[in-house]
Amino acid sequence: MQRAARSLKSRALQLLAQRDQSRVELRTKLLRHARAAVAADAAGTDSGEQALAEVESLLDWLEANGFLSDQRFAESRVHARQSRFGRLRIESELGRHRVELPAELASALAASELERAAAVRARRFARPPAGPAEHAAQSRFLLARGFAPELVHRLMRSVGRAPVDVAADEG
Repeated sequence: MQRAARSLKSRALQLLAQRDQSRVELRTKLLRHARAAVAADAAGTDSGEQALAEVESLLDWLEANGFLSDQRFAESRVHARQSRFGRLRIESELGRHRVELPAELASALAASELERAAAVRARRFARPPAGPAEHAAQSRFLLARGFAPELVHRLMRSVGRAPVDVAADEG
C-alpha cells in the first residue's frame, strides 16, 4: 500500500510540475490512478472509498506544503486566458474548477475589458462591420468569447462610428 501512495504522490507532483492545477482537477486525475491501484491491492473491498480517502489526504498534504494553490491556479488561468477571453468566460472556467476569481484579478480584468475586447475583435476581423450582418457576426463572436453584452454593444457602436469620425475630420 505504501508503494501505491508514493506512486500517487509522484504522479501528483508530476502533474503540478507541468502546470498549476485546481484541487478539483487534480482530484479527478488522481482518483483514476488511485482506484486502479487500490483495486489491484485489495480485491473485494470498497476501493472507491479507500481511493477517495487516500487522494483527499494527499491533496491536503499538497496544499499544506504549498504545492497546490487555488490562488496560484486562478492567477495562472487568468494570465493564460485574458488575451483571448472576456471576464465572464474566465469566471465560468474558474467556476468549473470551483475556484473564485480573486478581487484584485477581477478588478484588473474589468479595467482592461474594453481594450481586450477591441484587440480580440481586431485580431479576428480585419475591418469594421460593413453591414448589419457583419455587425451581428462580430458581436456574436465577442459574446461567445465571454465579453459582457453591454461592453460588446459599446465597443461595436464605437467601431461603427470610427470611420465616420475620421471622414468628418478629413473633410
